[in-house]
Amino acid sequence: MTNTVFCQKHKKTLEALDRAPFPGPKGQQILETISKQAWAEWQDHQTRLINEKHLNLMDPATRKYLQTEMDKFFAGEDYDKAEGYIPTSD
Repeated sequence: MTNTVFCQKHKKTLEALDRAPFPGPKGQQILETISKQAWAEWQDHQTRLINEKHLNLMDPATRKYLQTEMDKFFAGEDYDKAEGYIPTSD
């Protein structure tokens, strides 16, 4: 039986993450409120942001920026998009 969670992003019950994505209270909050599907979508979006904006993950300001954008992404707020990204049509 798979664990489920009421996903904050998709506003429905979906498969839960297997473990917290990082340590601490924020990781626990994500584990309890974000689905595996929404986390995968964030990972894809985060990768696009890093690549298109040429972000340096060693820079604390970059990590703070990504944290802020992640919070917006999951809350359904307006978040930054990768300017050069053109989605493929299926």
